[in-house]
Amino acid sequence: MGSYDPEPQKLYIETPCIPSAALSRAAGCNIFLKLENLQPSGSFKSRGIGNLMYQAMLTKENVHFYCSSGGNAGLAAATSAAVLSRPCTIVVPMLTPQYMVEKIRLLGAQVHQVGAHWALADEHLRTKLLAKDPNGVYVPPFDHPLIWTGASTIVSELASQLRPLGVSRPPDAIVCSCGGGGLLNGIMEGVESYFPDAREKPRVLAVETVGADSLNASVRAGELVTLPGITSVATSLGAPRVAERAFRWAREAPHLESLVVTDADAVMGSVRFADDARMLVEVACGATMATAYNGDLRRIVGVAKDGRALSDEEWSGKNVVMIVCGGSLVSLEILRAYREKYGVK
Repeated sequence: MGSYDPEPQKLYIETPCIPSAALSRAAGCNIFLKLENLQPSGSFKSRGIGNLMYQAMLTKENVHFYCSSGGNAGLAAATSAAVLSRPCTIVVPMLTPQYMVEKIRLLGAQVHQVGAHWALADEHLRTKLLAKDPNGVYVPPFDHPLIWTGASTIVSELASQLRPLGVSRPPDAIVCSCGGGGLLNGIMEGVESYFPDAREKPRVLAVETVGADSLNASVRAGELVTLPGITSVATSLGAPRVAERAFRWAREAPHLESLVVTDADAVMGSVRFADDARMLVEVACGATMATAYNGDLRRIVGVAKDGRALSDEEWSGKNVVMIVCGGSLVSLEILRAYREKYGVK
């Protein structure tokens, strides 16, 4: 048993949940923003990655952390390793921009760029690096129960944060982006734990982009599907194969809906959110924001149990939490380029 006992609160923080007048106006209902972009690493990944690495420190000394990531999981692992004063190696696919690679290196981690997508980067990490290090600890970017448990703390915080904002019941819906499924699995786990009453269980909307839609493709096929490649600009959602647990949630949970938006909509979501909330989030997060602007949120969530579309008055009373998952692959220049490419006004 290792003797190291770091303070876990330093690896991730309780983030604010705030009402948004601008998004509420756009969506037509009450929108609350769970600001995971304020985590130490800039994204929700700090929760799950931080939890897994903290637990590893309690059971094994002299660890060297290894993480394969399209960017944000690697950044979270490097951020946590820096706090824990332990070495860390990150393997990212070739499509990861140098902008993100430098952010990870700045934290003291070693970075390797290998493979056309995450799965190939992960294979290289496991076979060429981790297998040769007896002190190595594998940090998966999304597919591990400890990561889901870490992400589930989002919901435990919501349970107490919404009450002072005038929301006495569970939220009507929670919207989150889905890549490999780590965040989604955590949200679903948290919903089961903190909102167990089936009559008041929030609907969960998992949003992907076209070309990074491994969950939706699996749902439509009725079996786990591996995408031939990632073609979406939302590279942080670029897991060719979603976690098996996420697929099972999608098949078993009637309160979970899978939605796919275009890259243009995801870019629009990031651009409009920057204007409305004065915060920069990458397009992987913009996919969630887009649902408030393009009508998808009301189209899917604004339906009564009998299939009837809610009236404007009924819809205006609904409370929806949008997980601002964050992400560090964003800058004014990046958003400006995407805005011009997709003709977003």
